[in-house]
Amino acid sequence: MGMIAVSVAFLSVALAHAHTPWVVPRGGSTEYSAKLEQVKATVLEKAASSIDGLKRAILDESSVVDDFGSKADSICIQALEDFATSAPQDDGSSSQEVYDKKLEELEASLDAPLQVLYLRQLTLLRQEALERYRSASKTSEMSEHAAIMTAERQFAQQAEASTREGSTWDFSAERSYLVSVMNNIAESSKASQSNQLEWSQKHQTAMQVLQQQQQMIQQLQMQLYGQTSPWNVGLAYRIPDTNFNLQGSYQQGRANVQLSCVPDDYAPMLGPNGFTQGVGPGNLGLSLNLSI
Repeated sequence: MGMIAVSVAFLSVALAHAHTPWVVPRGGSTEYSAKLEQVKATVLEKAASSIDGLKRAILDESSVVDDFGSKADSICIQALEDFATSAPQDDGSSSQEVYDKKLEELEASLDAPLQVLYLRQLTLLRQEALERYRSASKTSEMSEHAAIMTAERQFAQQAEASTREGSTWDFSAERSYLVSVMNNIAESSKASQSNQLEWSQKHQTAMQVLQQQQQMIQQLQMQLYGQTSPWNVGLAYRIPDTNFNLQGSYQQGRANVQLSCVPDDYAPMLGPNGFTQGVGPGNLGLSLNLSI
């Protein structure tokens, strides 16, 4: 009888607990997550002003920010510290997991816009490296290979200073692209110089051929007409009161006489015989050239 009484009592207690509803304790993971979300929003709003300053410099002004990596790290570290300081305490079993998750979300929210600025910074650094390479290859005695190596080294140093420590940021693709562009420029420059040198050689060869032909013509003239005279004489005479103009020349041992009819438009103004009669400056022209 004693055993039966104990069994009935145990069954009554079990049934009583079976009909009792399960209630989530106040201050559980859902409420704690909402509080952390509010803290995260406040921290992001505070960090946004610092990110906006970098954005204006890089995107709007297209200027390189020195030590961008350390500045980005400072923004993230300060935000994480503010989050840790402002985060509420909770004794729930899952509070640590919720806290860690919100912390990761906060860092990701900060890293995304900073990485966009980082990529733009790499583009600006690549453009500066190309300008330095072009300037060095044109104005200095540095070889093309040395100019490429110098520009690449300077780009790598600046890109390294722009990268966050311990992040997934990487500038190897921009570095490879920079080297590829500089190599293409160097090859194009070599091809242009080669074409210019080839054109100069062809031009010089053509001038030599022309000089040889001119010498051959002079030799043939000497064979046909003998030794040419260094004197070149030209004479022009207008017959008074006529439109006839008599021209004569002596050049390279040959004489040439030409009679032409050229009306004098100013004859009515000068009178029947002009200002003077006979041969004068108005109707006689003489030129003399001596080739030595």
